[in-house]
Amino acid sequence: MTTASVRLLSTPVLPCGVREAGNLVAAWAAEGSPRVVCAANVHMVMEAWDSAAFAAGLARADLVVCDGRPLVWACRLQGVRNASQTRGMDLMLEVCGVAARRGLKIGIYGAQPMVAQAVRRQLVEHYADLQVGYCWSPPFRQLTSSEDDAVIGDIATAGVQILLVGLGCPKQEQWMLAHRERVSCVMLGVGAAFDMVAGRTKVAPRWMQHAGLEWAFRLASEPRRLWRRYARHNVRFLVLVLGQWLAARCGGHGGSPAP
Repeated sequence: MTTASVRLLSTPVLPCGVREAGNLVAAWAAEGSPRVVCAANVHMVMEAWDSAAFAAGLARADLVVCDGRPLVWACRLQGVRNASQTRGMDLMLEVCGVAARRGLKIGIYGAQPMVAQAVRRQLVEHYADLQVGYCWSPPFRQLTSSEDDAVIGDIATAGVQILLVGLGCPKQEQWMLAHRERVSCVMLGVGAAFDMVAGRTKVAPRWMQHAGLEWAFRLASEPRRLWRRYARHNVRFLVLVLGQWLAARCGGHGGSPAP
């Protein structure tokens, strides 16, 4: 990796670019290595800050990239000048492109049945050589032990090398970490990417993404669902990150401020 890792509050991130992350995922998949890849935004970092158990889980992930633009700015504030944004949707599409070229088999896990099938159709239409060997939408409840065993068996039987997981944060990260020792594939948490690819959620214009205003676009699109999350997390993230930076400036190290 050409990018330095950074600890944002309680979350270690590697602010590498989309192509670099995509190639790493493909290399792991070709090896048959069970890995967990997360795309972190402010919501995820703050969920980890508020939960020591979730923070400990994210620390065990193999790769955590910067989905949100504010995380990139926070990394640059800590001196990582070449920090890059890797949105979950962009990484998913990059991985699918690399998988199609290298003959790696993809799986889809999550979302509602119609959404998952729409994602499958869109990906296969866009990447002619892409192999999607598995597609399943779990019920909105905890699986029984036998159901969970069946899922793991189906993923193995389908020969999945890269599993796209869309369950929402923090559920998808917890699911991937809990299943890493039971699968032989790379699991990539994609967040809202399934809904975006399926056309159920609008995608912010690129200029808003680059300006760090994607959150505002999503809030305007889904105010009733998102306003509490943003009200709870965004200002606290800004204050805590600035506190971390000031602590590092005054103390000569990059330790996080106490919760």
